[in-house]
Amino acid sequence: MNESNVTESVVNDVVEKTNLFSQYWNSINWNEIISTILTTSLQILFFLILFYILKKIGNVLITKAFSSYRRKENISINRLNTLNSLSQNIFHAVIGFLLAYSILNVIGVPVASLLTGAGVIGLALSLGAQGFVSDIVNGFFLLLEKQMDVGDVVELDTVSGTVVDVNLKTTLVKSFDGTLNFVPNRYITIVSNKSREDMQVMIKIHLYPDADIQKVSKVISEVNERLVPQFPEITEEPSYTGMIDIGEGQTGIQITMYTLNGQQFDIQHRFFQEYVSSLTEAGIKIPLTKYPIV
Repeated sequence: MNESNVTESVVNDVVEKTNLFSQYWNSINWNEIISTILTTSLQILFFLILFYILKKIGNVLITKAFSSYRRKENISINRLNTLNSLSQNIFHAVIGFLLAYSILNVIGVPVASLLTGAGVIGLALSLGAQGFVSDIVNGFFLLLEKQMDVGDVVELDTVSGTVVDVNLKTTLVKSFDGTLNFVPNRYITIVSNKSREDMQVMIKIHLYPDADIQKVSKVISEVNERLVPQFPEITEEPSYTGMIDIGEGQTGIQITMYTLNGQQFDIQHRFFQEYVSSLTEAGIKIPLTKYPIV
């Protein structure tokens, strides 16, 4: 085969392939494809706008509903905040699921088959989801029994602080040093809620055994007369019984009072500082004292 024949064969192959590609390209119904893309895009845009509007309306209705309850008496604000947060989370989850379902249907994904397959997979993974189920069940009873609400000061085993959020799976507790703790509900076995009843404030101040107890009593009484009227959250006025043994071979005085829940730490800090400052100004020597913790 000479060179001209080879060149002619190559050219024929290229022409043949080009013709095949042209025939394939021309056989495509571009009008239908463009129409389908535009229709699908418009439908997706419609659902996005629709669900965005529904989400806004739902948020407004939920907020308005809980706002009306806030104006009623004998309603726990912390309880309302908890239920409000839970309602918002459930509503957003439902809206998100319906939006995803609608978009997948528009695209042409067989959602029913996927859900059936997901059911089979879920059954297969059920043995490994015991922790998740335990979280949900325990979270349900935490909410049902009103064991804690958003804003409550609680102690959960080794974690203590203010409740930030309570949902069916996880409880968020912010420690007093700012640490945010995510506590799975299945690990919550004991809830010590310090925000349901009046809380005791106990202040211990170390004194030397030879301290003038009468002078100490006078200073403490003056501080109480000056400070107590400034704090209406004090439900039971301070009381103490003179010099006592406060443990570890130390003597001193112990002052106790009761405050509204959630106010005990501020009251304790303010009165402790004022007691120590006033006793020192009165010439009463105070040994090294650990700041008391309620």
